[in-house]
Amino acid sequence: MPATEYQRSFGRTLLNLRRDSVHSVAEPSSATEPTQMETELESFQRNVTERFVDLNASSSEDLLSLEWVGKLLDSFLSCQEEFRLLIASSNHRTLVSKPPMDRLVAEYFDRSVKALDVCNAIRDGVERIRQWQKLIEIVVCAFDGKRPLGEGQFRRAKKTLIELAIGMLDDKEASSSTQHRNRSFGRNKEQHLHQKTIGHFRSLSWSVSRSWSASKQLQALGNGLAPPRAGDVTATSGLAVPVYTMNSVLLFVMWALVAAIPCQDRGLQVHFNVPRSFQWGGSLMSLHDRIIEESRKRERRNSCGLLKEINEIERSSRLFGELVDSVQFPLSEEKEVGVRERIEELAQLQEALKNGLDPFERKVREVFHRIVRSRTEGLESVGTAP
Repeated sequence: MPATEYQRSFGRTLLNLRRDSVHSVAEPSSATEPTQMETELESFQRNVTERFVDLNASSSEDLLSLEWVGKLLDSFLSCQEEFRLLIASSNHRTLVSKPPMDRLVAEYFDRSVKALDVCNAIRDGVERIRQWQKLIEIVVCAFDGKRPLGEGQFRRAKKTLIELAIGMLDDKEASSSTQHRNRSFGRNKEQHLHQKTIGHFRSLSWSVSRSWSASKQLQALGNGLAPPRAGDVTATSGLAVPVYTMNSVLLFVMWALVAAIPCQDRGLQVHFNVPRSFQWGGSLMSLHDRIIEESRKRERRNSCGLLKEINEIERSSRLFGELVDSVQFPLSEEKEVGVRERIEELAQLQEALKNGLDPFERKVREVFHRIVRSRTEGLESVGTAP
C-alpha cells in the first residue's frame, strides 16, 4: 500500500476517538486546533506506520534476508527512541508518574526485560551462522586457485559439508533427522561426525541457559497484551496508545528475530491480534501473515531459521554435496565446469555472510543497550513527579 494512502485507509485510531470525546463538549461550529500532546502522539503513530508500510513493501525475495531483518531493527530503534522521548518528556511527567500511566509504562518495561533474553539468544544464533560461514569458507578454499581438481580436495569438501549439514540441524531434531537429511554422505562416518559436530556447536558460548525457551519467552512477552481501554486513553491524554504501540512493535520484532535466526526451542505460536483501526496495524499483521506463510513452505518447515541466507546455505550445500557424490575420476571437462560454478556460488554466499553478519550483530547489540537505557530513564520518569 502506498504511504500516501495508509492515513485514509485504516480508520480512526483510539487517539482520534479520545480527541472526539473531548471535543464533543464544544460547540459544533468551533474549530479546535490539535494540542502539542496530540501532535506528538500523531507524529509517533505516523512514524511507526511509515516504518511498517516500508517493511511490508519488500518483495518476497527480500523478506527475512539479513538486510531486511537489519532494516526491521532500524525501525525498532527509531520507534523506541521516539517513544523514549515521549515518556521522558518533562511535559508529560505528571501523567507518566500517576495511575494508570505508571502501571502501563511499568508493564511495558517488564516486557522489555524479557526481550533482552531474546537479544542474547539471537546473538548466539548469529555466532552459529558465523560458524557455518567458516565451514563454507573451508569448502571454497579447498578448491581455490586454478590447479587441477583432485580427490583430496573432494574428500576435504565432503567431510566439511557433513559437518555443515549436521550443525544446521535443530537440537531437538538432530538425532532423528540426521540420516534423512544427509543420507547421500554415507552413514558410517555420519554417526561419528554427528557426535563431534553437535558437541562443537553446543559448546559455543551460549548466553542463555540450556533450559531457556524462545517459544515460551515470546508467549511471556505477549501475555496480557491488549489495546488500551477507552477510559485509560482518556485518563492518560492519549499516552496509553503509544505504550500499546511499542508493546506490539516489541513483540513483533522479537518474534520475527526468533523466526529468522537459530535459537533454542524456536516456535512461532504467538497470538497476534492488532486491531486494524491502528494506522500501523494492517502492515504489521500483513508482515506476520507473510512470515507464517514462509514458515509453512515445504522446504522451510524443518529449517533451523527462516533467514534467507540460511535457506541459501542449505540449498547450495545440498546441491554441491550431490555433485561431490556423483564425481568420478578422472574428471570430465563438463563436470569440472559444474564444480567450479557451484564453488563460485558458495564463495559469493560466504562473502555475503562475512560482510553481513557483523553489522547485523552490532544492531542486535544496539537494540539490547537501547532497551536497557530506555527502561532506566522510563522508570525514573514513572517514579519522579515534577
